[in-house]
Amino acid sequence: MDAGSRIGVFGSSFNPPTLGHEVLLAEAGWRLGLERTIVVPTGEAWHKDTSGSPPAPVRMALAEAAFGSEEGLEVSAAEVEREGPSYTCDTLEEIRSLNPDSQIYFLAGSDAALGVGGWHRPERVLELAKFAVAPRSDVARQAVTEAFESLGAVDRLEFFEMPRVEISSTLVRERVASNRPWKHLVPHEVAEMIDNEDLYGS
Repeated sequence: MDAGSRIGVFGSSFNPPTLGHEVLLAEAGWRLGLERTIVVPTGEAWHKDTSGSPPAPVRMALAEAAFGSEEGLEVSAAEVEREGPSYTCDTLEEIRSLNPDSQIYFLAGSDAALGVGGWHRPERVLELAKFAVAPRSDVARQAVTEAFESLGAVDRLEFFEMPRVEISSTLVRERVASNRPWKHLVPHEVAEMIDNEDLYGS
């Protein structure tokens, strides 16, 4: 990569990917001037129970269906292929080693950013990447700022605006399982895969 390039990193379980994820990626790319964004499906989540969810390779395939053909996006199997729990720190170490001269922006919603102090090796995470945070209506921006101040890392925090899209993976799963309309909430390719693979009780 060219010196000084900007790389986004967006990690999520993508269970499943939604149009909300698409909007966040597009707005971050534009507002932050990112050359590319690496989409990283979570492998084995250390912080929450994922029993009953599709296995990591299926969620990887869902992410590839959603984002694989989008210009400026690439889907990484780093966490899916790594043994043991998925830690953001390890993923950022890998990306930094391959792009030593680039500025890395870790993309997150304000709900995720609020809890960064409880992550594995949060100080190292914040050394490796700046946090680019999309505000949410249910999390005060000041609360996120205070969380970063408590880590001495407010200079590693940057907010970016995006249209409010209140579409969550949880909402999609609930809609599918209860036989309510859901296909307009996810990319077309994801809807096809959910149907074809009988995911989420479809």
